[in-house]
Amino acid sequence: MKREYTNKVMIGNVQIGGQNKVVIQSMCNTRTKDILSTVQQILELENAGCEIIRVACLDIEDAKAIEEIKRQIHIPIVADIHFDYKIAICAIESGVDKIRINPGNIGSEERTKAVVDRCKERNIPIRIGVNAGSLEKELLHKYGDKPTAKAMVESARRHIDILEKLNYRNYLISLKASNLDLCIESYEEAAKEFNCPLHLGITEAGTEFSGTIKSSIGLGVLLRHGIGDTIRVSLSDDPVKEIKVAKEILKDCNLYKKTPTLIACPTCGRTQIDLIPMAKQVEEFLQTIESDITVAVMGCAVNGPGEASQADIGIAGRYKRGTAI
Repeated sequence: MKREYTNKVMIGNVQIGGQNKVVIQSMCNTRTKDILSTVQQILELENAGCEIIRVACLDIEDAKAIEEIKRQIHIPIVADIHFDYKIAICAIESGVDKIRINPGNIGSEERTKAVVDRCKERNIPIRIGVNAGSLEKELLHKYGDKPTAKAMVESARRHIDILEKLNYRNYLISLKASNLDLCIESYEEAAKEFNCPLHLGITEAGTEFSGTIKSSIGLGVLLRHGIGDTIRVSLSDDPVKEIKVAKEILKDCNLYKKTPTLIACPTCGRTQIDLIPMAKQVEEFLQTIESDITVAVMGCAVNGPGEASQADIGIAGRYKRGTAI
């Protein structure tokens, strides 16, 4: 698997692009101005393996809170901002490490320039976030009144042109959709056209169950083709679960080396031990450690010894004279 080369962008002290590493992100679901709750959630995400965190800035109070939040956390923080350029400027002055905006929807060119100039002063990158659910109406009409990959990429190009006209190239983009085919095709087209870093995500993916499956398929396809520099798994659940799923996806794409691998027997009539609770207990423990070890929990003497012998630690249940051992 050959990684697509993209330009390097620094989010605080974390590099995006220009390397073989894919960085894991998540987003708080707290009110950003509720500093205590937001910090608590970010610290939990840090412990789970989150490397960059995004917070919503709906008003000036949210943007001002970033300064205090930064004092209490250890990873770069991104401000998610729509429409109001003043909120973006306030977040920058509060020390945010990156802002997520769409340059085309925050007003006049003068207002966009004001934000870009502040970003230049502090070397703060911008993520252009294209979403199938909020494409420009004229682009929808141009491409058959529905979101298409070409419409998504053209939207990204419009926003990029605004930034490059202002001599600003410290940006990355995302092209998110909840439809897998649309999302995958959009990122594939973007990878051909742009050399900026790509932030991957399947937006509104769903609950822990459905969202994990959808994200694993969509992100897995792109990552296995060398596309993507940073990812967020979007789940309608505790954001910590997003990190667990992201780590597992990256591990299975050979892009994350600090997560243990559990090989567990699915069980059948040959199984002679109470394996399922044992496998769950081992899995819970493995989620608390950073290591690339492989642990096998197998249930019978047919495949068990072979699988267990290939693991760093393994158990294969069997019977001897009527007793499980």
